[in-house]
Amino acid sequence: MTRIIAGRLKGRRLSVPSGRDVRPTTDRMRERLFSMLSHARYPAFEGARVADLFAGTGALGLEALSRGASAATFVEQARPSLKALRANIETLGAADCCKVLAMSATTVPKAEAPYDFVFMDPPYRKNLLDPTIKRLLAQGWLGDQSTLVCELASDETFDPPQGLNVLDDRVQGQQRLLILSPTDISG
Repeated sequence: MTRIIAGRLKGRRLSVPSGRDVRPTTDRMRERLFSMLSHARYPAFEGARVADLFAGTGALGLEALSRGASAATFVEQARPSLKALRANIETLGAADCCKVLAMSATTVPKAEAPYDFVFMDPPYRKNLLDPTIKRLLAQGWLGDQSTLVCELASDETFDPPQGLNVLDDRVQGQQRLLILSPTDISG
């Protein structure tokens, strides 16, 4: 069972497509991630604009909305995931603050404005982080104060493109969280 961990939607269940193609971020990992992001070194979620790429069920973006984000853009291309994502948005009554882009995250269009938080949970070991991050930078999805959260397999290596600083790098079981920012806010 996948559910919202905290905030105004706490405990609400999320629909997950059947099969092995979808690997939602575990509740435990989401709890750890959002606990880390609540530290004063990161921007506040209250009023934040978030993007959830390779969104799957939308668990990361919906968790951010539950914790006070004002708007979320979800990018997903797999039909079963899109169906679950749209159902989750509708079930949670979040349609007025959500936008769904049915496309590959590697081809996102120009952003209206940079996002405060961008979550990326691509399929493991497919080398999608680098081209997607470069596209995000080129299309204005990341600004000077943006926080980029990447989930990858614990045994995957990844060197961020020039201009991005590693703020945190944590492994839990088979998952690895890499938190990046265009500016060093660790300070």
